[in-house]
Amino acid sequence: MDWGTELWDQFEVLERHTQWGLDLLDRYVKFVKERTEVEQAYAKQLRNLVKKYLPKRTAKDDPESKFSQQQSFMQILQEVNDFAGQRELVAENLSVRVCLELAKYSQEMKQERKMHFQEGRRAQQQLENGFKQLENSKRKFERDCREAEKAAQTAERLDQDINATKADVEKAKQQAHLRSHMAEESKNEYAAQLQRFNRDQAHFYFSQMPQIFDKLQDMDERRAARLGDGYGLLSEAELQVVPIIAKCLEGMKVASDAVDAKSDSHVLIELHKSGFARPGDVEFEDFSQPMNRAPSDSSLGTPSDGRPELRGPGRSRTKRWPFGKKNKTVVTEDFSHLPPEQQRKRLQQQLEERSRELQKEVDQREALKKMKDVYEKTPQMGDPASLEPQIMETLSNIERLKLEVQKYEAWLAEAESRVLSNRGDSLSRHTRPPDPPASAPPDDSNHSSQDKESSEEPPSEEGQDTPIYTEFDEDFEEPASPIGHCVAIYHFEGSSEGTISMAEGEDLSLMEEDKGDGWTRVRRKQGGEGYVPTSYLRVTLN
Repeated sequence: MDWGTELWDQFEVLERHTQWGLDLLDRYVKFVKERTEVEQAYAKQLRNLVKKYLPKRTAKDDPESKFSQQQSFMQILQEVNDFAGQRELVAENLSVRVCLELAKYSQEMKQERKMHFQEGRRAQQQLENGFKQLENSKRKFERDCREAEKAAQTAERLDQDINATKADVEKAKQQAHLRSHMAEESKNEYAAQLQRFNRDQAHFYFSQMPQIFDKLQDMDERRAARLGDGYGLLSEAELQVVPIIAKCLEGMKVASDAVDAKSDSHVLIELHKSGFARPGDVEFEDFSQPMNRAPSDSSLGTPSDGRPELRGPGRSRTKRWPFGKKNKTVVTEDFSHLPPEQQRKRLQQQLEERSRELQKEVDQREALKKMKDVYEKTPQMGDPASLEPQIMETLSNIERLKLEVQKYEAWLAEAESRVLSNRGDSLSRHTRPPDPPASAPPDDSNHSSQDKESSEEPPSEEGQDTPIYTEFDEDFEEPASPIGHCVAIYHFEGSSEGTISMAEGEDLSLMEEDKGDGWTRVRRKQGGEGYVPTSYLRVTLN
């Protein structure tokens, strides 16, 4: 079924229908355009949201970035940012493949429709002109017939009139003959015009207009098919990004599963472990015999002249370290302003950075030497003297970095000794609690109130020769088989009890792994076991 056969007389209906189809195409283009604006605004808001919650500091400078919770949150922000990128991709595809292409296609359809209907109107106008000519010839034929009949009647009347002259009769007959001839010509003209009009009308209704209507039908069907494809592009644009969006959602799920509470607790310990020894027990001060009591160095709230300090509810001193207020520290190059454990970690980081820089300078020096040798063998490639300034600068940097490495190694060894000393003091007090005083205070509340009072001074760093672990001797009584081997990266002088000295490059047997305190138990080939810094070793387990 086609429009030219079934809708041959529905010119106005087809005109309205094709215009409705083009209007629908334009409405869909407008809808997709607004849809792309929504997608772009959504993506922009998501990106602004991600930017708002991103940390201001870099991951290297932000200690919070070491926690799995923060890392997972950063991963979620990254996935949301990628998701926003996919929404922008959807908007771009819809804008290019639907808005631009369909808008251009709509303009082409409008021009084609206009051309077809102009052709149809011209055919209608030609048919109407032919019908007007037919009506004119018909009216002329009718008029000439009446005039011929009237002239014939006049001639017949004069011929029968005895009073009419012969000249009048002849004149009337000639007029009747002329009118009859004119009527015959009008008849022939009318017949020819009628035949021509019928031929044009048949061509108009059976050939010309059906062809135009068929063209309109083909145009409208192509428009409808293209519009259907445009509907499909709406879902296709979404389906193209579904795999990436699924990966984004999967990444969010992975980020949620990556949160490790135990690991974060361990990270917090590593970040803020001070390495200080716990404060010792507060000695009992017997105020019942003020004259016979000698001043105690460990007593709290006692002035140096031996007189007890009066304390009231409003004159209590600050809490004992580390809970009291800390004075503003001055940053030093050896990080001595930090707690021992943090100082050791920072020094270790600086030592590793300097070592990497030193190795880089050494490699650069070797490369310059090789280049100089090449220039000396083949002078056309370059002047060997031009490399001397760079070689001298590299040598200067190497000497400077070696001094810095030695400096940081010395500071690190001192920090390691301090950490071991503090740990040994703390464990000694924990394993061997002090004896109770000869006379206990009558009220426990006095003792508890004195425990809460302290000076702001940290524990003394004296007594570094105190044994590291009191149970070292017990551990060494039972010989154990090595669990691996290790090589000393740096020289270490074991000055505290429980440690052991080692030379750089020395092969050692691994007896016990690092338990998180930064020390590893090893055995020398010459005999003797002890603890050495884990950071000084390159360990290989069996």
